[in-house]
Amino acid sequence: MPSSAPAFPWIGLLTLSGAIFVSVSSEFLPTGLIPEMARDLGASVAVVGQLVTIFAGTVVVATTPLALLTRRFSRKRLVVVVLFVIALANVLAALAPTFQLLAGARVLGGLAHGLFWAVVAAYSAHLVPPQQLGRATAISAGGGSAAFVLGVPVGTAIGQALGWRMAFVVFAAVVVMLAVLVIRFLPAIDHRVPLTTGEIVLPVRRDASLVRIVLLCVVILAVVTGLNTFTTYQAPWLIDVAGFPEDSKALVLFLFGGAGAIGLVVAGLVTDRAPRRAFVVAMSCVIAMIGALALAAQAGSASVVVIAGVLMNVAWGGAPAMLQTRMMRTASFRMRSLAAALQTTAFNVGIGGGAVVGGLVVAGIGLPAIAGVSIGIIALGIVLVVVWDASILARMRRTRRAVAVE
Repeated sequence: MPSSAPAFPWIGLLTLSGAIFVSVSSEFLPTGLIPEMARDLGASVAVVGQLVTIFAGTVVVATTPLALLTRRFSRKRLVVVVLFVIALANVLAALAPTFQLLAGARVLGGLAHGLFWAVVAAYSAHLVPPQQLGRATAISAGGGSAAFVLGVPVGTAIGQALGWRMAFVVFAAVVVMLAVLVIRFLPAIDHRVPLTTGEIVLPVRRDASLVRIVLLCVVILAVVTGLNTFTTYQAPWLIDVAGFPEDSKALVLFLFGGAGAIGLVVAGLVTDRAPRRAFVVAMSCVIAMIGALALAAQAGSASVVVIAGVLMNVAWGGAPAMLQTRMMRTASFRMRSLAAALQTTAFNVGIGGGAVVGGLVVAGIGLPAIAGVSIGIIALGIVLVVVWDASILARMRRTRRAVAVE
């Protein structure tokens, strides 16, 4: 009698998604509160925007070393520990009297967040068989989209109503709640690579998937840098360039985040069927909509700005899940943890790099110019992935012809 397939781990994946929600919300919480934080701390918008860079820079430096140091530890226990550290970092940020101490709290949060992503990016791949990886990744990655649908907009609303410090306190409490849920509902996994009798472990540098992992990290770096060049400063852009009232900012960001959730649902449906084509189409739409945003702002059309922003976020919403799924399929089993760490590093170099590039553009040219710079960098990422995919298809055709000849 054939054995039945294991049940799809909905509860575990939704719990993982919740953990991702609170971590990503904590990372990007300052983006919706930059004007308020700048006024309170006596700093410029461009300087406060670098809190995102400080956080991301810490992730970049620390993720891979921390992943290697903790590779023998239980994945579930690490998730719980880093969630409590993220909660502590949020409390310290809320209490910080100066920008320097606030930056220190963000460094602590970045250390925890980097290790968190090195663990959770590969977690869903251990919970499901390969043919379900796209759907599982989309579900777990839903926490990231929910952070923009609810986390960042709600944090912005709390900051406007009660002060930005209270927003950090509220999110610290939510992180603790999710840590408790992880203890109760997230299944433990065995991430160790079993060896057959007499097998010798090859050095990482000799793993056949390493080059492909690095190439995918370069693509991630380009598209994330390009997007965050614009989105890091979208709150002041909406007010100063598009002419939106300041009290409408939270609502507009909520609409944009909700649209990202739609994109994630679409990604869950198409990633397992057409992963390469879907990603290129999605990023091309992102470019088109950023251009539409800029043109609509120049024309003073608030409704078109909102529509273009919604469509941009629909297109981008599923892209991180597509990239994460591709990374897990690109990496060999033994390379999954390292691939997850390198992927996290690439994402955060892009996040921090986008904040730096955007800050330089804002300080040197002005807010209106960030849309054009963003488009150019994302286009580079699309070119890279198209060339890479074309080379893969060409190699597959050569292999089939060689087999046919034989």
